[in-house]
Amino acid sequence: MMRRRRGGLVRTVGRTAVIAGTASAVAGGVSRRQSNKQQEAAASQQSAYDQGLADAQAAAPPPPPPPPAAAPAGDDMVGQLTKLGQLREQGILTDAEFEAQKAKILAG
Repeated sequence: MMRRRRGGLVRTVGRTAVIAGTASAVAGGVSRRQSNKQQEAAASQQSAYDQGLADAQAAAPPPPPPPPAAAPAGDDMVGQLTKLGQLREQGILTDAEFEAQKAKILAG
């Protein structure tokens, strides 16, 4: 003969509720710990990134100095005209070519 315990269904439902509640509490704790770890890791990465930017800015070389001022245009024109005169004297340029190049230099 089999004996039936009283409250079998109620006991099973109660046991299931306790198990479900425990599982829910454990899952919530695990979720909170993982979330905290992720936030700490993100904060650590941000801090390292910020520190890297600060180091890069501190180590950045100074901007290059401005180029030296160009020689006055008058000196350059005189030099070019002198060269043209020499080329004409050597017979490399004709008088017409000399005059055309001289006009270009003087026009600027």
